[in-house]
Amino acid sequence: MDISFDDFLTLEVNNLHVNVLTGIYSEETHLPQPLRISIRAQMKIADHYEPDTPLTQSKNYMDLKHAATTALPEGRHFTLIEAVADHIVDTILLQDDKVSHVQVKIVKLALSEHGEEIGITLGRGRK
Repeated sequence: MDISFDDFLTLEVNNLHVNVLTGIYSEETHLPQPLRISIRAQMKIADHYEPDTPLTQSKNYMDLKHAATTALPEGRHFTLIEAVADHIVDTILLQDDKVSHVQVKIVKLALSEHGEEIGITLGRGRK
């Protein structure tokens, strides 16, 4: 069996702490909850990266951070953190057609009692 490995570039922003209105229980629905958000965006790779390769051959990392912070609608309640992740994915895929796949990991920090990470990872490819 032939195995093909495509070249790829993955940009990452990890461990952003963001307060988001989310939750299903009454004690969760009126106050923002602290979330830890990590994002991986897989992109088409350039043929080669020279010292003077322009940013247009990659993506600005700050775009990933923006998708998880200022691009989240202020005052909007997300019942599920899955919806938060989906909003982040949609924002990144709309930003740049070079992005082929986005993965978002969200940890609900308020649920941790002993440092465990409780949350979700959502991945979506470009359709």
